[in-house]
Amino acid sequence: MADPESLSEVRARIDDIDADLIRLLADRQSLVRAAAAFKADEQAVRAPARVEKVIAMARQRAVSAGLTPAVAEAVWRAMIDAFIELEIAEHSGRGSHVAEGDRPGERSWSPH
Repeated sequence: MADPESLSEVRARIDDIDADLIRLLADRQSLVRAAAAFKADEQAVRAPARVEKVIAMARQRAVSAGLTPAVAEAVWRAMIDAFIELEIAEHSGRGSHVAEGDRPGERSWSPH
C-alpha cells in the first residue's frame, strides 16, 4: 500500500479501518453471546485467568504485527471489559438497549 499523500487520505484510510473493526467487533460480540450460554455464573463471565491469557496473546500478536504491545493491551482490556459488562447486564435483565431477538437464551443465574 502506498504511503498517504495528505491528511485527508490518512483520515479516509483510518475510517475504512474503523469500519472493518466495527464489523469484526460485531462478530466477536456474537461469539461472546454464544459463549455466555455455557457459563454458569458471573465468575465464569469474568474469567480472570482467561482474560490474562487473551491479553498475553494480544501482546504477542502485536509484536509480530508491528503494533506497540502496550497499545494492544489497553485496547483489549477495554474491549474485554465492555463485553463483560454487556454480558452481565444481559444476564441481569439490564440489557434493555439490546434489540429483542438479539439476546442470548434465558440464563439460570443472576449476578446478585
